[in-house]
Amino acid sequence: MACALTAVSACGDSETSDKPSATPTASAPTTQAPKPTPTNTADQTKTQLIQLYEDYWAQMERAYATGSTKGTDLDQYAAGLALAKAKKDVASVHNAGQMITGNVKVGDSVVTALDLGRKVPNASLSSCLDISDWVVRERDTKAKVDLPAERLTKYVTRTTLERWPEGWRVVKTEPLEQAC
Repeated sequence: MACALTAVSACGDSETSDKPSATPTASAPTTQAPKPTPTNTADQTKTQLIQLYEDYWAQMERAYATGSTKGTDLDQYAAGLALAKAKKDVASVHNAGQMITGNVKVGDSVVTALDLGRKVPNASLSSCLDISDWVVRERDTKAKVDLPAERLTKYVTRTTLERWPEGWRVVKTEPLEQAC
């Protein structure tokens, strides 16, 4: 496309005069924007992946509160196994007559592996998922469901992301039984 635009521009400038210009023009020094280095590209991708994972959990928060992934943008953040599991987990809570309210906090996210050279670029991410503000309630009565006090509410998650034709997607997320 850029080549085509350049060719069109060149054709448009074909009118030239045989007369020399009255005043010579000094050519301005040319400065080019620095080309992105692989490190910059990788760093930008890592930042994008961390944001995508946080947005994924914002959609999960909405889904658990409403009891459905409909009305969320979850499919813009997850695909494959992760999307299927998310839908199943939300349906399970809904079918149990419950809902989950409160905020999820994602912290200490680190991209632990990034491979942009594969046919399907992928990445691994480690995060601390904090669900301590989540409250499980009975959907009909809104009564709080008592949960075991010793349950882990801040734990490490390991996530796999892939770049699909539509963009990066969470394809697998695995909670680890490791506090953070």
